[in-house]
Order: sequence, then C-alpha cells, then structure tokens
Amino acid sequence: MTSNHHQRSWRGIAGQVGDVLADVPLFLTAPLYRRRHLRWGATNDEVASTMPGDGRFPDAQFVATRSITIDAEPAAVWPWLVQVGCGRAGFYSNDFLDNLARPSATTIVPELQHLEIGQWVPMSPSATPTDKTALRVDSFEIASWLLWVKPDSTWSWRLTPTASGGTRLVTRIHAVYDWSHPLTAVLGVVLMEFGDFAMMRRMLRGIKTRAETTGDHPPLPTPRAPGA
Repeated sequence: MTSNHHQRSWRGIAGQVGDVLADVPLFLTAPLYRRRHLRWGATNDEVASTMPGDGRFPDAQFVATRSITIDAEPAAVWPWLVQVGCGRAGFYSNDFLDNLARPSATTIVPELQHLEIGQWVPMSPSATPTDKTALRVDSFEIASWLLWVKPDSTWSWRLTPTASGGTRLVTRIHAVYDWSHPLTAVLGVVLMEFGDFAMMRRMLRGIKTRAETTGDHPPLPTPRAPGA
C-alpha cells in the first residue's frame, strides 16, 4: 500500500471527523428545537399524510417526518435507497459514526441492487445481523415507497414525482422508548433525541447530491411488491 494511499485514507478520516465535529452543536441542541426538526423540510400536507408503517407503533414517543426536493426522477433516486446499510453503501451521512469510517458509496453499486422482503439493512458491523443491530425490509413498491422495520421502530420512505421532473423524497421514523427495559430506552432517547436530526439531514442531502450528480441508474425491475 503506497504512502499516497495512506495519506488519502487519513485525509478522508480527518474529513469525516471534521463533519462530526461540525454537527456537534446540532447533536447537543436538538431537543431545544424538537418541534421544528421533527418536520425538517416537510410541508404541512407531508406531515399529515399517511406513510407505510404508520399503524405499527401508534404510541411511539418519537415521530419525525423530513423531506427534500431532488432534481432527479424517482427512478434515479430509488437505487440509492436500495443499497443503504452499514458495510454496504453506507448511509450517506456521518460515515465516521455509522459506516465504520468507510466512505459511503458515490456510485450505484450493481451487486447491492437486489431488494427483497425480509432482507437485512445493517446498522452496525455485526457479522450476523439481528433485530437489535439491523432493520429489515418489510415491504416496498419500486421507485415509489419503501418500509424498513425493527421490533421498536419503523423507517419509511416515499418518492413522489414533481411537476418539473424531480422527486419529493419524504422519510418518516416512528421509534418507541420501552421503559420496561431502561438501558435500551435511554440509548434510544440519546440516539433519537440528540443524534437523529443531524444524521438524517446529512443523509437526505447526501442522497440529493448523489442522485443529482449521477446521471445513469440501473434499469428498474418490473415486479411490484405487496402493499404495506
């Protein structure tokens, strides 16, 4: 391995650490403007609209709907969602925190474009994914919507074409703090109340940048998954 490669690697990690440090104020202050960041970028209609998985956890203490407009059609945005995952294409966010300091993919990865119900979406480097370390693909409709689930949360996505040929990308998280398991609940509070907004904002912006700067996308399969 060349010294130039080492230099590039360390430079990349330094950049990732810099991104985390830049987000520290958001991490620390997120609870202070909770009502605003729980609907970052979303319109009133988007906040009020129904999303896949809404009925799973009606009493969830954390419910956030965020949105962003992308200057690319849904078919060009969809592949970036399909390949998400720690150790896969990453989360296009703070790679130092959520992808083992491996840079998130900046291209569509063909071997990660297979999607099926029950498939794991790893959130940690665990060799064997479990319901504690990964989400599962619950249901989807190609280039339209996608639902990931865990025993205590749902994470859904909806892609709506805009009149100008772009995409309105909406995402919603429901998370339950189970106080019958205090340590798990406290961890959930820390991750969602302090960490979620900064990470999600970076993820949405990361998807937007990638979809808008990558012109090509793989052909979409024609079968449609069962409804949510």
